[in-house]
Amino acid sequence: MPDDPHTLPADEPLGRLEPVAHFSGPMPTGVTVSRAGRIFVNFPKWGDAVEFTVAELRDGEAVAYPDLATNAPGEDDPASGLVSVQSVVVDPADRLWILDTGSPMFAPTRPGGPKLVCVDLATDRVVKRILFPADVALPTTYLNDVRFDLRRGAEGIAYITDSADSGPNGIIVVDLATGNSWRRLHDHPSTKAEPPERFLPVVEGRPLMEREPGKPPKPVTMGADGIALSADGSRLFYCPLASRRLYSVATDALADAHLSESGVAATVRDEGDKGGGADGLEADAEGRLYATSYEHDAVLRRSAEGAWETVAHDPRLLWPDTLSLAADGYLYVTANQLHRQAKYQGGEDRRHKPYTLFRVRVDATPVWLR
Repeated sequence: MPDDPHTLPADEPLGRLEPVAHFSGPMPTGVTVSRAGRIFVNFPKWGDAVEFTVAELRDGEAVAYPDLATNAPGEDDPASGLVSVQSVVVDPADRLWILDTGSPMFAPTRPGGPKLVCVDLATDRVVKRILFPADVALPTTYLNDVRFDLRRGAEGIAYITDSADSGPNGIIVVDLATGNSWRRLHDHPSTKAEPPERFLPVVEGRPLMEREPGKPPKPVTMGADGIALSADGSRLFYCPLASRRLYSVATDALADAHLSESGVAATVRDEGDKGGGADGLEADAEGRLYATSYEHDAVLRRSAEGAWETVAHDPRLLWPDTLSLAADGYLYVTANQLHRQAKYQGGEDRRHKPYTLFRVRVDATPVWLR
């Protein structure tokens, strides 16, 4: 038997994963890339010291965006600035949209906290702020990810996942022209985390559960998380964080504020097993879907016919979180070691900095360039 462990067979990476930027401060979640190649990231307030919750990468460094003042809301006026941002997305009109949970440390939301903020990238100024009423963004709501279809209505429609871990899950629909919003698939089974007897995630070889000192292990209960819009805009794909299933729903049903909940639910499809738990989803103009696979340190791609393949698999992809397909044919992905946080590790923070933004070339076209 060989004594040198480096001569033994070992797990092999797939795909060419390229580091884009490293982060030695708070952990990032979202990433998005503009038509001109500007890269934006965000840092939710989950316990790390967060000076600014949204940033642009300039020469590899994260700089407060659009400025420090916007990243500093008044203590008694959460609507005045960004509270704790979970996702940033550039829309087909090349505007940056910022999804503010209004929920630092997953605390109950307050009016004015949960919101959708639009920044004009030509001027770097906030041009629209949409606040969510209390019957849409519930006290338990955690706004997670968002996608845009500017082909609908006067100015377009946004779809947002509510991934609450202790309340109803669902999809929030927003009319960008009026600012009106409504909940869909409210606590529908397809938006819910699966119980541990059906799904127990295994990450880095260990079952993933909340493990706090002096308390019994608690299963991960985050619901609808990843979201992606089909190339033709007819279906919205989504997946609970604690599940290996993929679902889709008709956007005609979601966008019809007068359709009954049963009418919307009738259009839901179970799209099958993804082979692992996923955090982020993305789509391309060729009708393919991309999914992170946090159980396998991987990014997967689903063909238009429904067959899955691996785009990237690498031991450095420790909890691949958010995906963003850019005009340069690269798929960008954040790796933030979410599962190594103290709440999952018996009170010990096992994360090792830096966190990293990677990219892998997939030679695909973003839906918004079609």
